[in-house]
Amino acid sequence: MALQIIRNNIVNVEADAIVNTANPAVAVGPGVDEAVYTAAGWDRLIEARRVIGPMEPGQVAATPAFDLRAKYIIHAIGPAWRGGGYGERDTVAKCYSGALALALELGCESIAFPLMATGTYGFPKDEALKTAIREISTFLLDNEMEVMLVVYDKESFEVSGKLFADIKSYIEEDEIREGMRYLSDMQTAGSFGGRSGRRKAMRDRGGRMLSRAEEIPVNLSQDRMADLQSYEVEEPDVMLPDRYPDMVKQFSAEEDLLDERLLHMDKTFQEHLFWLIDHRGMTDPEVYKKANIDRKLFSKIRSDINYSPSKKTALALAIALELSMDETIDLLGRAGLALSPSIRFDKIIGYCIEHGNYDIYEINNVLFKYDQPLLGA
Repeated sequence: MALQIIRNNIVNVEADAIVNTANPAVAVGPGVDEAVYTAAGWDRLIEARRVIGPMEPGQVAATPAFDLRAKYIIHAIGPAWRGGGYGERDTVAKCYSGALALALELGCESIAFPLMATGTYGFPKDEALKTAIREISTFLLDNEMEVMLVVYDKESFEVSGKLFADIKSYIEEDEIREGMRYLSDMQTAGSFGGRSGRRKAMRDRGGRMLSRAEEIPVNLSQDRMADLQSYEVEEPDVMLPDRYPDMVKQFSAEEDLLDERLLHMDKTFQEHLFWLIDHRGMTDPEVYKKANIDRKLFSKIRSDINYSPSKKTALALAIALELSMDETIDLLGRAGLALSPSIRFDKIIGYCIEHGNYDIYEINNVLFKYDQPLLGA
C-alpha cells in the first residue's frame, strides 16, 4: 500500500497496529507512552507489559490494544539521544524496521507510527523523519501495508536541508514577482481603460489595428502622440450580415476537421501511462510503489482505458516515471489537468521536476510542511 503523513494524536488513529515509544522497564513513561496507556486502559495494558518484561533499546514486542482503535500495540524501545555517537540512529532505524516486520508477522494491513524517540528521548526531529521515511519506504518496496506516520502538531514536524530551503526561496521570490506583475497590469489597465478598466482597440491613420506593444510606444514625440489621439477609438469590427454565408462555410469546415480529429484522437491518459511504463522498462509494482499509491488503485487504472485520475495521482505517477516537465504537462493534459503558476502545490511539484528531484517521500515532506495535499496516498 502506501505511506501517509497525518497530523493527529496517535491514540485517535484507527489501524491494525499502533506503535508506542515505550519505557524499557515495566513502567509508564511520559509522552506517547503515557497517552497510549491512558487510552488503552492502564491496568490491563500494564499487566500485558509485565508478561514481556524489561526490554532493550531497538527491541519491539506486541500486546493487545484493548480500548484503542487497533488490534495490537507494538512497543518499541527508542534510544536516548547523546549526540549521535552511541548508535542512536541505528537504534531508531531498528525500531521502525522491527515494528514493521512484527506487524507483517501478525497479519496487519495497517500500522501507525509516532515520530520515534523525538519527545523525552530528544532524538532530532529532522533526522527521525529521514530515518522513518527511509525504513518505511524500503519496507514498502517488498511488502503491502498501509503505513501512517502520525505527527501530533505542526511544531513537532520539521523539515531541514537544501530542498526545503530552495523551494521556500523559490516560492517567496515567485510570489513577489507575481505581485509586481499584478500591480503593473492594474496600472496599465487604469491608464488605457479609463475608470471602467475596459481597453479598446486603437487604430492608426490607415485603419490598421494597433498591437498592444504599439499602443504603448516608448519615447513618443508630442506630435506623434497628438497624431494618434486625433483618431477615433473604436470597438473591433462586428460580423456583418453579408459575411454570414462565408462564415457558415468556415465553421462547417472546422467542424468536419474536429470530427476527423476526434476519430483519430491520441492515446488516453491510461493508454499513454502504460506506454510510458513499457517504454521505460518498468514493472507495475515498481511504478505504484515509487508513486506511493495503492496497488488496488493502480489495478483500477490498468483496467479502465478511460480512467480519470486526480491531479495528485497523475503527478505521483509522473514523479515515479521521472518525467520531464514537457512529458508531465503532456500526461496531465490527457486527463484534462494542468499545472498552474499561481497554485502553491503546483509550484512545489514543478520546482522538483525542473530540478530533477523525484524522491516522492522527500517531496511529500515539503508538501506537508506547506499544508498541501500529499502525492499518491
